[in-house]
Amino acid sequence: MAKLDGLDCIADALQGLQPKIVAQIAKKILSLGVEPLPHDSAQLIGYTSLRRVDSGEYRIIYRHHAAEDTVEILLIGKRNDDEVYKQLRRKLK
Repeated sequence: MAKLDGLDCIADALQGLQPKIVAQIAKKILSLGVEPLPHDSAQLIGYTSLRRVDSGEYRIIYRHHAAEDTVEILLIGKRNDDEVYKQLRRKLK
């Protein structure tokens, strides 16, 4: 099982969401610890080391470090707008 990293990011993103949505996102994140490259994940265009996976209305952006067997959660945001990608660009600068 891969170690999960980025817990501060996860806590910030889940704050204020409905419990049902929090549970759904948490389940998806925990599943990344078991299978870091699930069939429904995709590599982000322009970012060779980043991947995304969807959980309901939310997108989880993460990096899988195969050598360390870790999954680093970078961002969690709504799928229906590009704000999550704007945040990613700001975060990586």
